[in-house]
Amino acid sequence: MGSTFGTCCKISIFGESHGNAIGVTIDGFPAGINFDEEFIKSEMARRAPSSNVFSTSRKEADEFEVLSGVFDGRTTGAPITAIIRNTNQHSSDYEGLRTNPRPSHADFTAFIRYNNNHDVRGGGHFSGRLTAPLVFAGALCKLALEQYEIHIISHISSVGDIKDTPFDKVNITPETIDLLSEKAFPVMDETASELMTALISKARISADSVGGTIECAVLGLPAGLGSPMFDGVESVLSQIIFGIPAVKGLEFGSGFSMSAMFGSQANDEFCINEDGDIATRSNNNGGILGGITSGMPVIFKTAIKPTASIGRPQKTVNLRTGTETDITVGGRHDPCIVPRAVPVIEAAAAVAFLDMMLLKNGYNKE
Repeated sequence: MGSTFGTCCKISIFGESHGNAIGVTIDGFPAGINFDEEFIKSEMARRAPSSNVFSTSRKEADEFEVLSGVFDGRTTGAPITAIIRNTNQHSSDYEGLRTNPRPSHADFTAFIRYNNNHDVRGGGHFSGRLTAPLVFAGALCKLALEQYEIHIISHISSVGDIKDTPFDKVNITPETIDLLSEKAFPVMDETASELMTALISKARISADSVGGTIECAVLGLPAGLGSPMFDGVESVLSQIIFGIPAVKGLEFGSGFSMSAMFGSQANDEFCINEDGDIATRSNNNGGILGGITSGMPVIFKTAIKPTASIGRPQKTVNLRTGTETDITVGGRHDPCIVPRAVPVIEAAAAVAFLDMMLLKNGYNKE
């Protein structure tokens, strides 16, 4: 399975949704980084289920145990391995999935790819549960990126057809960062928040689900990260972002809307900013030119599909008999996974950009 990512700093995620534990090994992580346990716990808590209308009733504490790579409160430079034990499994909810694959899940494709040897319980290694160790790795990478004064912030850009106020792509203020970092449901516009949560509640009551988008900004990146062609920033980010279950789309800067612009509207003209540095007046390209960071904020938006597990009867095919049949998905599921996906997107970006920083500079700051 392709569960490893990175060049200089590699992460390898292991485990299954209903196995004994899930976890991650991080190889090549810099030595001497303060292991801020409280910060890591706070990042894990952002992803974990909560008692609101948009969260699953499966409760996991997501308590991590570090097996190696940390000593006296600092990273040692050796591989870091952490495990998170699964404590609240209802595996009986998933009996029969080898025969009747759930619509929009990996049950059928995993059946074909692994010749019916995969773990079907809770989606096994394909489950969104595997984003917990990714968030652990991302939290560590955020701590390392702070040494470069690089910060990552996100908000729920949309739920269904309800949209939040977008980021100012040129200038994201400290006030914006503070505003979003304090919210359990991170949006800029409180009216949008009320409408979004009402829509999620409606989906839950009707045994349905709803998707949305997340806009993420990476601030403080130097110009010059990335490479042309297949190792460009967009390519690297896409590889790790699309490893997150339920991600179905990704756009950078103004993205698809640029296809409707004239060049005179889309081009980001260069200028000298108030600090005397070369910058651009707009940021339609999302801080990336030719696969390389320009020094402007890297802005990207991720599309999250509606939760595939819904309580309504649906059609499937019985793989044993080859006949169509009905299926009603049991178990405990989020009517909208977008809020819980916000820290996961940030974690993936942190892992990718720390790897790029190490690839370009090593860890010694200039």
